[in-house]
Parts: sequence; C-alpha cells; structure tokens
Amino acid sequence: MNAQRCGNTVLIGTSGELDTAAAPVLQQALDRVTADDRVLMIDLHGVAFMDSAGLLHLLDLHRRAECLGLRVLVVGWQPQPQQVMARVAGMPGPGSPASERYALAGFRRLIEDRAQRESDLTQYS
Repeated sequence: MNAQRCGNTVLIGTSGELDTAAAPVLQQALDRVTADDRVLMIDLHGVAFMDSAGLLHLLDLHRRAECLGLRVLVVGWQPQPQQVMARVAGMPGPGSPASERYALAGFRRLIEDRAQRESDLTQYS
C-alpha cells in the first residue's frame, strides 16, 4: 500500500491480495486521513485477487470513511475482484456493472450482507 496526497484527496494504491489479512492495511489508509481531507480514493489496479473477506474489509473501510465525512472512490477494478463482487451481488457475467454501482449505499449494503453470508459459509464448511 502506498499513499499520496493531492489537495484534499488521499490516494491509496493497493497491490497483491485483498483478503482476510487486508484489515490492518486498510486501517492504515484511514489513519493517513486528516481533518482537511475530503476524498479518499482507493486504487485497485494492483489487486489481482480478492475474496469475500477482502470485499467485506473494503466495504467496512468505505463505511468508516463516509462516517468521517469523506467521499470515497474506488477505481481500477481488475477482472477477478470485479467478478467476485459481481458474483456476491448476484450480477455475474462479463461486463457486469457491479463496480459502477459500488458507490451506491444501498448496493453496498446488499453486497455486504451477501459477502458476510458467503464468508460465514466458507468459514464454517
């Protein structure tokens, strides 16, 4: 993870895998935010793999950032993470609009509920 500041925007670049181990790294992203920041942009160009636990961590980060009054943008969705989110949201298939809908609060709640159920099933199987 690397962070850059441009005006009142904090850009967080991520790489590798977005899974269970991502929680502390995503928390570091919020730790870099100051009172002057208005936008948190998360760049997923370097994330080649995401599972339902990683999706839950990303959704949690988004919710907590919004509670701090930040506008959150997630950009650079790679094919596998986008497919995971689309599958969890019930919108599978190539060209799924899931990543475009990510910014909608109701859609995030839907996929958060479904990702939690999937994570629970995976954990207890």
